[in-house]
Amino acid sequence: MTEQDFLDGNAAAGMLSEVFAADVTTAVGCCGNCGDESVVARGRVYLDEHGLVVRCSVCGDVLAVAAERAGRLCLDLRGLAWLEFAVE
Repeated sequence: MTEQDFLDGNAAAGMLSEVFAADVTTAVGCCGNCGDESVVARGRVYLDEHGLVVRCSVCGDVLAVAAERAGRLCLDLRGLAWLEFAVE
């Protein structure tokens, strides 16, 4: 994939549903770099055979990385200042 070849944040739903019980695409997060607050579905998702990278749609900084390794899902959310799910 090139820099222009990205999917919206909904593409992360499958892999991230293995970790989160709630629909993560409707969760609101805050970019730790630029402070943009928006739903995860608005992020830019880059996929490859190892996993995915979610980037901020405003500044392009990395928000989250998810990768499968040795039968485990490794998740790095350090690009998010916070992530908020609606309680039902």
